[in-house]
Amino acid sequence: MAANQNPFKGMALTSAILSQLAGGTLIGFFLGRGLDNYFSTFPLFLIIGLLIGLAAGTYGTILLVRKYTGED
Repeated sequence: MAANQNPFKGMALTSAILSQLAGGTLIGFFLGRGLDNYFSTFPLFLIIGLLIGLAAGTYGTILLVRKYTGED
């Protein structure tokens, strides 16, 4: 088996991608919900937080994959 075909390397990349996408979205959700509770503006900040969290997770994932594939 060649060094580039290590299955653990693929599993680590998959885990990192999942963490980026889920983590960004969850953080945006909870921050938006907290701001909505504070300002009584449900669901304005919840939606904004979700969109920003998803965008941040997607951007982080793109950077991670580019670094992994060597397209930096």
